[in-house]
Amino acid sequence: MTRAIARIPVKLHKNVTLIRTSEPVLAEELLARKTLARLILARLSETILLVKPDEADAAVDELRKMGQTPRIVR
Repeated sequence: MTRAIARIPVKLHKNVTLIRTSEPVLAEELLARKTLARLILARLSETILLVKPDEADAAVDELRKMGQTPRIVR
């Protein structure tokens, strides 16, 4: 008997900017700030936000204005 393999669509994205927070409540706070929220394309999980393409520098600037000290990993 052959077993059918369920195919799940998978997308691979290169060179994306993510904001990863230590707590879900911090992600909520970031999304509540309108100037930063407009730079976010999607919320991928409770603690991971996907930044719009070409908006990484603006997102870092906004995080710093909020008093955050983002650690940038390349």
